[in-house]
Amino acid sequence: MTNKQHIMDRFIGYVKIDTQSDPESETTPSTPKQWDLANRLVEELKQIGMEDVTIDEHAYVMATLPANVPHKVPVIGFVSHFDTTPDFSGTNVNPQIIEDYDGKDIVLNAEKDIVLSPDYFDDLLQYKGQTIITTDGNTLLGADDKAGITEIMTAMEYLINNPDIPHGKIRICFTPDEEIGRGAHQFDVQKFGAEWAYTMDGSQIGELEYENFNAAGAVVKVQGKSVHPGYAKDKMINSMYIAQDFINSLPRLETPEHTEGRQGFFHLTSIEGDVEETKLQYIIRDHDKTHFEARKQMMKDLASEICSQYDRDCIQVEIKDQYFNMREKVEPVMHIVELAKEAMEAVHVKPIIKPIRGGTDGAQLSFKGLPCPNIFAGGHNFHGKYEYVPVESMQKATEVIVKLAELTAKKYE
Repeated sequence: MTNKQHIMDRFIGYVKIDTQSDPESETTPSTPKQWDLANRLVEELKQIGMEDVTIDEHAYVMATLPANVPHKVPVIGFVSHFDTTPDFSGTNVNPQIIEDYDGKDIVLNAEKDIVLSPDYFDDLLQYKGQTIITTDGNTLLGADDKAGITEIMTAMEYLINNPDIPHGKIRICFTPDEEIGRGAHQFDVQKFGAEWAYTMDGSQIGELEYENFNAAGAVVKVQGKSVHPGYAKDKMINSMYIAQDFINSLPRLETPEHTEGRQGFFHLTSIEGDVEETKLQYIIRDHDKTHFEARKQMMKDLASEICSQYDRDCIQVEIKDQYFNMREKVEPVMHIVELAKEAMEAVHVKPIIKPIRGGTDGAQLSFKGLPCPNIFAGGHNFHGKYEYVPVESMQKATEVIVKLAELTAKKYE
């Protein structure tokens, strides 16, 4: 249905634009370079014939595809983000195209001996015979979520060029700063005007998700006392040792490398310290709201216990909620998940319904009044040099969007 080369050219054009976000920045978007792609998307939306194309002061891009049916159909939306993660370089992305993948190792960078191997990444084998786009081993690829943008743009273009396909009014939005947890912060749900939406931000073909982690970030500050080591007996308090006690007292097997499915975790993301002060940064995740609250309380209780052992207020824990499990907002409108499932099956994609071990803009949007399940965009191994996307998966995701538009119009005839 969708032209393969056209999708490849569009995607590669997007990923070559550096849009890395910055968690230390207080602006939206967090980096000026995100405007480069945002402004390009505005022009492209106008070129393909979308209406009401807007970009606001925070770089949120919105546009409308008007209905082509006479009957009333709920307005639906599609959302993707254009920033890439600060975890890995997105500068000078140089995509490699592997035609008719043979199921063997893919050498990303011979000089650095960086190899994408099915022995380690066994998902590769399901794409044997397909066209795969990879990195050159020096950067991430940016399929998260420029694949989603490619699919939404291509689907809208296809619907415009094929007016015989019935559809209601469709709204689309491309957002900044999703990778630093702020993608929905400045999202104007009222302006968007959809009854429900879908983020095109999942991974492998078939993924359909309406559950995600409850998420919080924690900063643990440990205070010590620095004294000349030659005269430190009974005087020095080394904050790094106290921090070590704190780290080791949390459940050792409740970390990302030991959990899966709906299991939650504590994840220590960074340590900075010296004798006087040590700072630990954690993320806390759990699908179950009760367990999530218990995890936050456990960190506070542990800090209090260690402080009592040292008979001084030596640990401060600051916890901030980041997003919540969208399941509570989507379950009352499960027909929107069923529609997505039906659309996938109609284009011969087997739905894989599972909880997200992460978050999307859709989680925050659901709590802002826009129920927003997540659909696959097709990429794998996000946030690093082993990222890749099969072109056929992007084609199928595009077909799912088109079919969703059509099915929604027909359901409300």
